[in-house]
Amino acid sequence: MAPFVINQEILTSGAFSPFYLAVGDFQATAIYSDPDIQNELVKDLRSNTDIPVFDHQDGLYMRLTVENNIAFFHKWFGCKEPLSEILVRFELQHDAKKPLHKCSESEIRRVCFAKYYMSGVPSAVFCEPIHGADIKTIHTFVRMLQTMKEQPAAVLILVSNLEHALLVGDVVYKLQPSGIKPVETEEDAAMPEPESAAAPAFAKLFKISAKVDEKMILFDPPEIDYIESQDGKAMIVINNEKYAMDATMLETEKKLEAYGFYRCHRSYIVNLQKVREIITWSKNAYSLRIDNKIQSTIPLSRTKIQDIQEKFNLE
Repeated sequence: MAPFVINQEILTSGAFSPFYLAVGDFQATAIYSDPDIQNELVKDLRSNTDIPVFDHQDGLYMRLTVENNIAFFHKWFGCKEPLSEILVRFELQHDAKKPLHKCSESEIRRVCFAKYYMSGVPSAVFCEPIHGADIKTIHTFVRMLQTMKEQPAAVLILVSNLEHALLVGDVVYKLQPSGIKPVETEEDAAMPEPESAAAPAFAKLFKISAKVDEKMILFDPPEIDYIESQDGKAMIVINNEKYAMDATMLETEKKLEAYGFYRCHRSYIVNLQKVREIITWSKNAYSLRIDNKIQSTIPLSRTKIQDIQEKFNLE
């Protein structure tokens, strides 16, 4: 009912090679790119389409309370859902009487989400909807997204973080100056099984290497939070710092399996000793929270949830 197409007529900025992308209803499409490319894509969409682009920058009334803001837009858009249910849906019922200028960034973000939801648009583009948001706000966006898809609506989400793209997107693409390409989100069907090999009876001295400029850096496996795939190569991640490896994800998985690492997603290998929490966003969306300085979250494939629960002896 509400699909839209991005094509050469829309992409006029010249910041990247033109591409064709059909954004269908009943699903969320995510495009992962660096912020500069994202900004150019947003300019093209705003200049050459009528599709609303939501970037949580447009006008709320900071001197009004949360409830009064919601009530204003509830009436403005002619929303049929009761106001009290909107407050609960976006977990704002306990902040209803708080002036917006006294709210946290995440609370303000949820008011923005409520406004977007009440607008009832059949298609929409969201820019960085969960960047910097707390867990409650991310949960709220994921639930809103599910409701929008069921209406149905065509939703495009622009992010600069691969983890966010995989969390919110049913279909994920990476946009670069050279063009756009799909990111695989289901690993089991296409990912080769590692060759069976007995785990070593004891841990030998082992370092994993990565390049920084022209230098080769050696890391102890316990230092590593997780491994992330970028363009087919493995990247060591420690407290959000990334170090390029001269190895594929499959090669890295084989090397690190005996040291407590687990392939939780096609694009991620996690250090199980660093996992602090398994987060359920919806029945089909899961993440692992890492015990590091920045409390990183990485995707957990829905096909891996039972396996990882067994590894942690969870019911």
